[in-house]
Amino acid sequence: VAPVYTIENTPVEPGQRRPYGLRKALCEQAAREAFGARATIVRPGLIIGPGDETDRFTYWPVRIERGGEVLAPGDGTDPVQIIDARDLSEWMIRLAENDTPGTFNAVGPFIPRPFDELLYGIRAVTTAETSFNWVDTDWLLERNVRPYSDLPVWMPARGRNLGFARFDLTPEIEAGLTFRSLAQTTADTLAWWHEQPKERQVLKTGLDAAREAELLAAYRRR
Repeated sequence: VAPVYTIENTPVEPGQRRPYGLRKALCEQAAREAFGARATIVRPGLIIGPGDETDRFTYWPVRIERGGEVLAPGDGTDPVQIIDARDLSEWMIRLAENDTPGTFNAVGPFIPRPFDELLYGIRAVTTAETSFNWVDTDWLLERNVRPYSDLPVWMPARGRNLGFARFDLTPEIEAGLTFRSLAQTTADTLAWWHEQPKERQVLKTGLDAAREAELLAAYRRR
C-alpha cells in the first residue's frame, strides 16, 4: 500500500519541493476552500495525442510504424487508461460552461483497454510489417527495464500498482466525457510527428533501437 502524504508527515527544507501527489492534493484543497461545493476538479491520467512533448504515448506509434520485431511487455493483459488532450480540453470547457461541480478522473476508455489491444490497435493504423514479441514481466524487471519509462504507458498490474488504470468512469461519462478512437489519436500523432524537424524526431523516452534489439536477442536465447 502506498503511503498517504500529508503536510504533517512530510517535512521539507526551505526551497525543497513536496512530493508530487501531495502538491496535487494541496491544489485540490485550495480549490475547494475557494469555491466550496461549486469546485470542479479534474484529475487527468496520462495525456496523449499530437503535440505531446513527453513522447510517452508517441513512442509506440513511432516504433510500430518503423516495423520489424517490437518488444512488447508482459502478456498483453495489463490495463491501460489514457486520455487524448483534445478530449480532455473539450470536456473541461464543457464542464466550465455548464458549471458542473465535482471531482472527476479524466482517463479512458470507459472499460480499461488491455495492453495488447493498445498495440494491435496502433499497428492497424500503419502499413508496417510488424510483429510483437511479448516478453515476460519478471524477465524485464530483472534487467532493470523500467515500466512507464523504458516501455512507456505500460505498468504491470501487481503489488501497489494492481489497481492502476482501473478507474470506474461512470460519473465522468454522465458528466459528458467522450473519447475519440485510438485509431484517430494514433493517426493524428503520427501526422504531427512527421511534421517535426529532423532534430526533434528523436524520442525522449522508451527503449532505443540498440537496447531493444539487445533485449530481444537475449530473450530469444534464454
